[in-house]
Amino acid sequence: MFELTQFALQTGVLASFAASGKTRGFVSKKLGGDVEDSEEKVEYKKINELEAGGYISQGGTLSKLSDSFEERPVQVELLQNIVRAFNENKIAVFEAGTGVGKSYSYLIPSMLWALVNHERVIISTGTINLQQQLCEKDVPAVEKIIGQKIKYVLMKGRQNYICVRRLNDAASILDLFEGESDELKKIAEWAQNSPTGSKSDLPFMPGENVWSKVNSESDACMGKKCPFFNECFVMKVRKEAAAANLIIVNHHLLFADIESRLGGAGYEDAAVLPPYRHIIFDEAHGIENAATSFFSESVNRFKLNKLINQMYRRRKNSESGHLFSLAVLSSNEEKAGEAYEITNKIKLSISNVEIAAKDLLNREYTMRLYEGTARDFGPLLVAIGELARALGSFTGIIREIMDGIDEDDKDAPFYWESKIILRHLEDYVILLKNFSVWNEKPDDVFWIQKKRLPPDLQRDGADAEYVTLTQTPLDISHLMNEGVFEQMSTVVCTSATLKTGRDFSYWMHRTGVSLSEEERVIKGEFPSPFPYNKNMLFVVPKDAPFPDNIQYQQWIEMAIPRLIQAAAGRTLVLFTSYESLKSAHRAAVASLPGFPGRVMKQGEDDNGKLLEAFKKENESVLFATDSFWQGVDIPGESLSQVIIVKLPFTVPNDPVFVARAEAIEKRGGSSFMELSVPEAVIKFRQGIGRLIRRSDDKGVVVVLDRRIYEKKYGWNFIANLNDCKQLYEPLSELTGRINSFIFD
Repeated sequence: MFELTQFALQTGVLASFAASGKTRGFVSKKLGGDVEDSEEKVEYKKINELEAGGYISQGGTLSKLSDSFEERPVQVELLQNIVRAFNENKIAVFEAGTGVGKSYSYLIPSMLWALVNHERVIISTGTINLQQQLCEKDVPAVEKIIGQKIKYVLMKGRQNYICVRRLNDAASILDLFEGESDELKKIAEWAQNSPTGSKSDLPFMPGENVWSKVNSESDACMGKKCPFFNECFVMKVRKEAAAANLIIVNHHLLFADIESRLGGAGYEDAAVLPPYRHIIFDEAHGIENAATSFFSESVNRFKLNKLINQMYRRRKNSESGHLFSLAVLSSNEEKAGEAYEITNKIKLSISNVEIAAKDLLNREYTMRLYEGTARDFGPLLVAIGELARALGSFTGIIREIMDGIDEDDKDAPFYWESKIILRHLEDYVILLKNFSVWNEKPDDVFWIQKKRLPPDLQRDGADAEYVTLTQTPLDISHLMNEGVFEQMSTVVCTSATLKTGRDFSYWMHRTGVSLSEEERVIKGEFPSPFPYNKNMLFVVPKDAPFPDNIQYQQWIEMAIPRLIQAAAGRTLVLFTSYESLKSAHRAAVASLPGFPGRVMKQGEDDNGKLLEAFKKENESVLFATDSFWQGVDIPGESLSQVIIVKLPFTVPNDPVFVARAEAIEKRGGSSFMELSVPEAVIKFRQGIGRLIRRSDDKGVVVVLDRRIYEKKYGWNFIANLNDCKQLYEPLSELTGRINSFIFD
């Protein structure tokens, strides 16, 4: 069985859930032999809203299965609205607060619909934790609730799986892997008996450099021409997915599939995923960022060198690579003689691009190419142009050699791999050329970023810093509308944080929902059933300096230790700046001698290990940044206080954010109110949401930024608070109030 994959025999259809009404649609794919591929219109059986809601109502199946059952009317209401979305082919935007139980609310309708209509439903999430929870806990529980089994599978990106062919190739030349052969041997031994081939099932964590040599990659996949096709872990999981009614993915994998379909694969056949017409987006607040990241194109020296070295490499006096294997079969064999000179030119051009980019960036880490910087980008653009020409010459050589090969010889494995490598190299040529004509592409953002290799990939004497060139869409709403909302029969978007201010307009505009017909979109807010008025205290010190005050950092370094003591540890401190975090952490450690708990900071260990330690050690404290603002679940006494140091406005050096802000200003809008504030509100709400994770949780949210009360825009943040007690007093008075609230 594959990792987190549960397949059970489908035992029929719930006839009682087929209401008298029917809806029309398209059958898109055969599922387990139930229906034939077809584009003809068919009548779908609707799901009865009341009966579906009855499963989780008093007297229903769940109440009989659970000794601690307590009906949640808001959960039932959400479930019935999702049933309506399926029945009426709607796009649904539903905000469901913590504790509503939204997983059951969308899984029950999804599974009933899939079983009754023999259709496939995709569940897309933002985090691995939620994917695992759905597969290991929630779906099996819903199977018991509805009294039926369903075929379901978790699909991960192919890079998470071993490629048997690449592993076999690497194992045959172990002597070339200096210092890595032991790890490769362990992976090879494990793969012989692994049912999954998944990295997460390895009994140890392989180094990234080693894993990249043996994992599955689309660039190197030969498909059915691979000699190990029948043993391929990726193909096995895809085969199981093709027979599944329910597929659980992450946003990134779903957008990989959408891109493939937009690129010509269409919506009736398999692409990255099998075909589907129904999507549930859980953690939907993150889909704009996920789509933006996926639809961006980027290149750096490592990506280029990896592809070039696969085609041609020279060590001492020995030449190797796919190019020579191709040349042996080609009537244009002599073109391979040009490879040495042109690859040297490419590597020199790559070096010149890096030098020019680092000179331009100086001490900055990102910079955007636009009217205001075009003159400064001049030397870099010259270097990029030279690289594009050199790389174009190399792809020309490869293509000439491949064109000279007879059809009978094109089944060779290296021909297939070379074809895919060539496509990627040509894509990079296009990206590099686009930088030269950036001003002709107003719908894209062109920018550069300086990065640093992780420690396990750094080599002695090698430059650990490198530069990435990126082209990002300015607005993904039209792509989302064309690729998702126009194509799907049902799209349900749900999260605890979709509203900014009083409505969903910001999120709907950014994601493309607002481009859909108004009558097709249904919206709803389903508030948390937790007793926030009793269990949560929201406080802001009124004597805090404003964040732009030179004394602000010094003040927070004084305030945070006092707040930690007031809560006896049990505190998550959320920052928007890692430099501020490091300084505040040093000050806190110095200010808390003899403190019984650990004062940890993000970056000193793996995030997962830090989180586990924080959960286990009740008096511990964790200083954290971006990745801990959302998706972190710490129920119970381990977390009694969340400190938000600053309102989480995006730092105005993010090139894509700045470009989007400028676009708003150019059309006469206010980028601050239309972009900065709504984006900060969603992140702020995510941060607050770390505190109360179950009905008996109790604690305090402290915001050290008094702009929330003293600036006009602050109401956008306050308006989205749960109904709880609020205090705006000097810090000296608040510490006692916090201690009393937590421990009385």
